[in-house]
Amino acid sequence: MHPARSLLAFTTLSGMGFGLLFWLGIDPTPPKGWVALAFFAIAYALCLGGLAASSLHLRRRERALRAFSQWRTSWLSREAWGALAALSFSGAYALPLLIGVGVLPLGWLAALLSLATVGATAMIYAQLRTVPRWHHWSTPALFLLLSLTGGALLSGRVLICSLLLVASAALQAWVWWDGDRRFARSGTTLASATGLGDRGTPRALFPPHTGSNYLLDEMVFVVGRRHAAKLRVIALVLMSGLPLVLLYLPPPHLFGLLALVSHAAGVLVSRWLFFAEAEHVVGLYYGRR
Repeated sequence: MHPARSLLAFTTLSGMGFGLLFWLGIDPTPPKGWVALAFFAIAYALCLGGLAASSLHLRRRERALRAFSQWRTSWLSREAWGALAALSFSGAYALPLLIGVGVLPLGWLAALLSLATVGATAMIYAQLRTVPRWHHWSTPALFLLLSLTGGALLSGRVLICSLLLVASAALQAWVWWDGDRRFARSGTTLASATGLGDRGTPRALFPPHTGSNYLLDEMVFVVGRRHAAKLRVIALVLMSGLPLVLLYLPPPHLFGLLALVSHAAGVLVSRWLFFAEAEHVVGLYYGRR
């Protein structure tokens, strides 16, 4: 699928923001006063910045408002309600911290809602049977793991972050390896789509369209194998390898910031591949699969 910039910004920024809210919520000794204000301001800036970017993808303001009305059937709607609840309860938890009072149960609830929001975002993609690469348990698992990793980096949890960096790199590498085989494993072909499989191998006599169209622009994005392989290496190095080294170099504040920037850049590359390599079954209709 076409990697929209708004979705790249949304899934990267909001993932890190809600990840930070999770770690702040479960911290048994949370920051207080001006330190708490700084941490929650960063988290809110990332979450709201990502959500603003996602609303741009909807193109019309009324679509964003209508997203709240379909919570029974739509993961997008559940994501919207989850984000609203997570930000509301996180705000309610943060306010007493500014005066040195921590209501820990409220923080735990905010942390749970933050993870639920990231999970709902992932399920928007994981529910799609038409994209076999996404329709898998590993999609929400990777979204949640990267969110926790980014949040741990932002909150300065070096040991936990180191473990999460290794785990996210391992899961991401496996997702790419297994994802390359999911379209074939799904058994979806032009023959199965037309029901003509028992009469041989059908092929299109003429192309459906003589020019480009919305489906080709949005759903049939093709990435060269060599290009994708290079980007995968770059993503893993920036997302996990380099931050893992930078975290243990002095001075910690400077190299910790560089580790955070590197990780965010790596996640952006990984997200670009997430969308660019999504093989939508409609590509069969256009002879692109």
